[in-house]
Amino acid sequence: MAGHRGRVLDVGVPTEERSAYGQSLRRRVPRAAQGEWDTARRREDPIALLEAANAPRIPDLVALKNYRMQASPFAFFRGAAPVMAADLATLPVTGLVTQICGDAHVKNLGAYAAPDGHLVFDLNDFDETTVGPWEWDVKRLATSLVLAGREAGARPGDARDAVRTFGRAYREELRRLAGLSVLELLRIEVRRHLESELFHRVLAKAERVTPAYALSKLTVRGRGGEPRFHDRPPVLYHVPSPTAKRVREGLSSYRDTLSPERQLAFDAYRAVDVAFKVVGTGSVGTRDFVVLLLGRGKGDPLFLQVKEALPSCYARYLPAAPPCTHEGRRVAEGQHRMQTATDPLLGWTRIDGHDFIVRQLADHKAGLEPTDLVADALLSYGLVCGEILAKAHARTGDAAAIAGYCGRGDRLDRALVRFAVAYADQTERDHARFRAAVRAGELAAGSELRLRRDWHRTRRGRGSDTPSA
Repeated sequence: MAGHRGRVLDVGVPTEERSAYGQSLRRRVPRAAQGEWDTARRREDPIALLEAANAPRIPDLVALKNYRMQASPFAFFRGAAPVMAADLATLPVTGLVTQICGDAHVKNLGAYAAPDGHLVFDLNDFDETTVGPWEWDVKRLATSLVLAGREAGARPGDARDAVRTFGRAYREELRRLAGLSVLELLRIEVRRHLESELFHRVLAKAERVTPAYALSKLTVRGRGGEPRFHDRPPVLYHVPSPTAKRVREGLSSYRDTLSPERQLAFDAYRAVDVAFKVVGTGSVGTRDFVVLLLGRGKGDPLFLQVKEALPSCYARYLPAAPPCTHEGRRVAEGQHRMQTATDPLLGWTRIDGHDFIVRQLADHKAGLEPTDLVADALLSYGLVCGEILAKAHARTGDAAAIAGYCGRGDRLDRALVRFAVAYADQTERDHARFRAAVRAGELAAGSELRLRRDWHRTRRGRGSDTPSA
């Protein structure tokens, strides 16, 4: 299989031959088989998988991650990528691979600023990215449409229609992109969202999220009038001077990962403050620093996020993949491959033996909330998700072969609906079990308020750079 895959990806092989090869894979994995999910199958224990994934994280903050995951099945889904990775690895795949996002779900698409300043809407989270089966991204995003729709109160039929629309958009966009030249494909940007009022609201929100906005939200006036971060434990707080010094030192090797013109811009800033910041759901518990830098005075702030990059949860299921020598570099390079336009200050570094991704914290970033996704909005979002994922996969895999497998009819779309609904049901069962484990004391869970009280009671005096780090 690997040899033939290499051959069809060779430059000069006609698109028709690639497509025919993809179509031939239906004999090995019928498209209807992509809808299979057997609830009686033997699975790895979800709770054990989550505990193993949390082992390298900061223990005190794992309780906050668990607390956030209790909120709903979709919140659990966001924090439980290792569980779905284990399940996906048991399902049939065609053997065609792409760069996968790894955590493709409706909250991991959003608006941000391209290097030239215009706003784009694309995939924007790549912590789990790797080279893997295209089916894994498609099934995870499809399932998220169902779960998000349920959280928003959408009718079951609306969620099924959104998945069906997502599948159709993915198929049709892949077929269109397969006919483009390589250079044309590199420039493709999905702009369908510009037609929707729903996305206009997101873009308007992104317009407001500037470094100046972050300055007003995250900082206070310090000595000499220079801004410094708030202290709002456990989600934002200063770190001891030795830790801040090591983070600043880590920016030196980060600089080396930037292109020369980006180095010139970075050199115009100086770091003035460092803090620890908790973000998201799935990322809670990783070492996550924010750095405030100033350029031409206090009115020229730059915020960098220095976020720990752990191994992809898919790595254990892809034994043939090349070894990863730097997890931050894996994330940054995967992001460059999948996005049309990427944060110009994206890079990586290593601090105290931990790998980190470095990127801008506040650069016109915004996204939709699941509660927005009802009725026509859910359908529109499914369409955009399908086109964006197809664009990302076409840039890094054989679009013609995947499109040949998917076909022109709706057989794959209907299979995706069956899988997404069945796996959303599975996620709800896993979520219920997760909540029961928390209630029984098997898993620690604590709200921000509780952790703040614990912080003030026990952490202030011990000089730790992060809780229980």
